[in-house]
Amino acid sequence: MHTWQWQEWQSLPYLTCSILTPWSHGFFTQQFWPLPPHELTRVLQPQASTYRLKQVHGNIVLTPQEVNQYLTEFGDELALADGLITQEAQQAVWVASADCTPVLIADAKTGKVAALHAGWRGTAARIVPQAIEKMLSHGSRLEDLRIAMGPAIAGEVYQVSLEVAIQIGSSILPDHEPEEIVATLQSLSDSPLLPDAEPGKIRLDVRRINVLQLEELGINSTQIAVAPYCTYQCPEHFFSYRRQREKKVQWSGIVSVELDGN
Repeated sequence: MHTWQWQEWQSLPYLTCSILTPWSHGFFTQQFWPLPPHELTRVLQPQASTYRLKQVHGNIVLTPQEVNQYLTEFGDELALADGLITQEAQQAVWVASADCTPVLIADAKTGKVAALHAGWRGTAARIVPQAIEKMLSHGSRLEDLRIAMGPAIAGEVYQVSLEVAIQIGSSILPDHEPEEIVATLQSLSDSPLLPDAEPGKIRLDVRRINVLQLEELGINSTQIAVAPYCTYQCPEHFFSYRRQREKKVQWSGIVSVELDGN
């Protein structure tokens, strides 16, 4: 079983997960607000170069080289995307979240890593499988991947419309009719859909949908760790847009390493 540990930097708390040993990484708390990623990289690995994005709730995943090309071409301060994968050692990749799922992925053979922002829209667009497909095209193998999903809003408190549930469910059941999607997901032993008392509404576990997408790819459940923390229900540690309606975020990041033979 993978364990989650609280760490401290200058008396400020952040989370790490045993599945991502030996990569420097962290799921940072609201106590670090408003420190930007380049400051947080110093907490993890001061020598690493820092990469972040302007997140748009999509499924685009970029490499640092593609980020640099984007900035050169468009002259923007930040590239528009929701995922980053590294190409070499000492690259720190970051994503911001408030209720959406931060996903950190590491490759146990190459040392490369990824950071993804998976809200319900990104999950419906299969951002995590997209990122993994890109990692595979860069030489990774499924069996070498280690995946940690950080604090996010939990299914029992995340009310959505049936339309949203159908849209995200179709990422797993693309050939099903809308009413079949809901019924099929509800029939699963560990269903990502939970009942809601309000007509036309349902509770949605976005992290569970992402796990199902990963298992569909052939990734073993032992390669996946899900944080036992809900951003909505842990106001002492995390911002929650659903709870506060404020545009404040916590950052999650990971640094690529040089492994033997690479």
